[in-house]
Amino acid sequence: MTHATDEAARIAEQGTILRCQVGSGLHGITVGAQHDRDEMGVCVEPPEYVIGPRSFEQYVHRTRPEGERSRPGDLDLTVYSLRKWLRLALEGNPTVLLPLFAPEHELVAVTGLGRELRASADRVVSRRAGQRALGYLTAQRDQLLGRRGGRTNRPELAEVHGFDTKYAYHMVRLGVQGVELMETGRVTLPMPEPWGSWLRALRRGAHTRDEALAVTADLEERLRTLAATGPLPPEPDTAWAESWLVDAYQRTWRAAAPV
Repeated sequence: MTHATDEAARIAEQGTILRCQVGSGLHGITVGAQHDRDEMGVCVEPPEYVIGPRSFEQYVHRTRPEGERSRPGDLDLTVYSLRKWLRLALEGNPTVLLPLFAPEHELVAVTGLGRELRASADRVVSRRAGQRALGYLTAQRDQLLGRRGGRTNRPELAEVHGFDTKYAYHMVRLGVQGVELMETGRVTLPMPEPWGSWLRALRRGAHTRDEALAVTADLEERLRTLAATGPLPPEPDTAWAESWLVDAYQRTWRAAAPV
């Protein structure tokens, strides 16, 4: 359940253990004045929202009203409950995994528990993440080719470049980062060269749609192989995750309990 109430904002703020940038600025692929700011946080909610009748899964704050596109300088923030974030991370959601790899200067907030979480990549990341990256890559390609969702919601890009360069950028980025994650268990942020420059050029329209599709086809083939038979474990360490999660909540609640 998504919450945007004052109470949800209080839970998110007081319980935050980790928060960082997760958008194009983190990837190092901003172009001109197009940059809004996307952040993700993880919080430990109070016990009444875990073992009581109330629930909290995530808090969302947007500078713009829901349904209105963000503009340069706007903030889009999502703070997940620790339980939901870890569930999504174990499933291999590529965006949710980013706080594990964000460099220190991108951290808006981090506690000791947040640092434990950042040190857990080898327990959390598995070949599941490769499968999820393939799914996200396919979705971006389908959007680029108009196979789902109809027309782009960024017609200004299609008008200038002949295609939505943001869909193309995300498609290639997911391939590049998915391959790196499957090969090494980590994602380098911001994106290293030569890919950083190549993707910025793509966003400016300096590469064609066909070039982006050809590059993606090669990356997709590598990613598919690595997700099936690569060096990472096929599944995350769910036994560790369950034990650590229970302990993390108990420690947090004990520390917050009145003496």
